Amino acid sequence: MKNCGLDDLAQGHPPAEGPQIELLRDLFVLGVEAVAADRCIPSRLPDPPPGRTLILAIGKAGAAMARAAYKHVKGQVDGIVLTRYGHSFPPHEMPPGFVVYEAGHPLPDEHGLAATRRIVEAVQALGREDQLLALISGGASALLTQPAPGVSLADKQNLTRQLLQCGASISQINCVRTHLSRVKGGRLALEAAPAQVVTLVMSDIPGDMAALVGSGPTLPDRTRLSDARTILDHYGIRPPSNVLDALNDPDNETPNATAEVFEHAEATVIARSANALQAVGQMVQAAGYAPVYLGDVEGDSTEIGTVHAALALHHVNKSGRWALLSGGETTVVVRNPSGRGGRNTEYLLSLALGLDGEPGIYALSCDTDGIDGTCDNAGALVTPTTLARASKLGLSARNALRTNMTYDFFKALNDLVITGPTRTNVNDVRIILIDR
Repeated sequence: MKNCGLDDLAQGHPPAEGPQIELLRDLFVLGVEAVAADRCIPSRLPDPPPGRTLILAIGKAGAAMARAAYKHVKGQVDGIVLTRYGHSFPPHEMPPGFVVYEAGHPLPDEHGLAATRRIVEAVQALGREDQLLALISGGASALLTQPAPGVSLADKQNLTRQLLQCGASISQINCVRTHLSRVKGGRLALEAAPAQVVTLVMSDIPGDMAALVGSGPTLPDRTRLSDARTILDHYGIRPPSNVLDALNDPDNETPNATAEVFEHAEATVIARSANALQAVGQMVQAAGYAPVYLGDVEGDSTEIGTVHAALALHHVNKSGRWALLSGGETTVVVRNPSGRGGRNTEYLLSLALGLDGEPGIYALSCDTDGIDGTCDNAGALVTPTTLARASKLGLSARNALRTNMTYDFFKALNDLVITGPTRTNVNDVRIILIDR
């Protein structure tokens, strides 16, 4: 399958095994379009301040959010974008005068560190008549990085890597990173004082708590230093002494929600998983399926795949056609550091094993940002013949799952879904069609 844009995904690929495959692709495109920045931002923008507005867009959707906001914000406007490598637009397609930085994700890097320094300087220059319009989306926590005193970038990289490999949730990872940072957990809002701070959030967090997205750089944090220490203890992670000292230092506690800077701050979640799933649900209903909403899902990808397979098999025994829909973000336990795959392909392979070739069941699981894990795919597809086709190629589904080689498994079957960066991010869309 070639690397394609969303239009190609919707129209350029004939169905592999009937109309269900084409429908799944169309449904994913619809879900992504439902949470695009151009749709979600214009009606949520604040009134202009007496002074200037600094649009600060951080995250994998940053470039699209900044561009959408610029079209509608009135008055004097400056802009800074910090996004993942490859997730911006060509310079001539960005607003004039906007500064765009790209940096590492999911591991922070030197480019993110340098960009954060410049962002802090720009925010500190705001005055009482000015406004900081913070546009935050998933990925911001890794991109915006300025370690706490005594903690190095390498320390944060190593700790993030350990948390990712042990299967920690994004909320747990962000809790630890927040308490080892000078800018997360509301600290960037402190730097912006006395300017007004308005935050628009594209949520990739189950539960859609705005302060958890991107570690909430402009919003009060609800977690404490003790929570970060508990998370590391839970996963048996023993950080070096300087990191542990930082997590025991009261000066690294995040500002309280009662801090003066938050008294007039505004925060709105403008896009969430439910928006994408609702759009998908309307389309599947029009196609003759009864939608069943499973909500945002958290937990181990393999375990969730097994559970969803059982749910799908249960619906096989009911009359009618069904579509099981879910969002959220599962996790992966890395058993093979050299493995290739992500949470969506792990979920799907576990689902396929649970279904064991049951006729009439088709599934798609993709990340709405277009990136599943660290590979080039958004996710993949499962059909009733997935395991049989793999067997003909000499592939063992169980071995691929055990060794975290799910990307290569689905690539061999030509069943990866590859969109490139979508420049939106409300986490995963999972669709199971039951057509019996």
